Amino acid sequence: MLAIALYAVGGLLLLIGAIALLVGGALAVFLPQLIIGGLFLIVALAIERWRYKPVRSERPDPRWVDTGERFVDPGTQRLTAVYFDPASGERHYLAAPVDARTH
Repeated sequence: MLAIALYAVGGLLLLIGAIALLVGGALAVFLPQLIIGGLFLIVALAIERWRYKPVRSERPDPRWVDTGERFVDPGTQRLTAVYFDPASGERHYLAAPVDARTH
C-alpha cells in the first residue's frame, strides 16, 4: 500500500514538473526539485520491487539446490529457505517446509 502511494506521489511530482515546464512562472523555480524528486521515487520503487522478491510458498524446482540457509523473513515472520539455481545463478527464497522448522 505504501509503495502505491509513493508511486502516486512520484507521478504527481513529475506531472507538476511537466506543468511547471510548460507554464513557467514562479513554479518553474522548483522544476529541478520536482523532476529529480519524482524520478528518484519512481526509480527507487522500481528497483526495490525488482531486487527484493517476496517469499513464495511454492515447491522448489527440482533443478534448484538447497543451500541449507534458513532465516526468519522480517516482513512475514516466516522461516525461509534459500535455493540456488545453478543454470542461471539466481537465488530463490521459499517458505521453509513445516518439518524444516524443527532443525
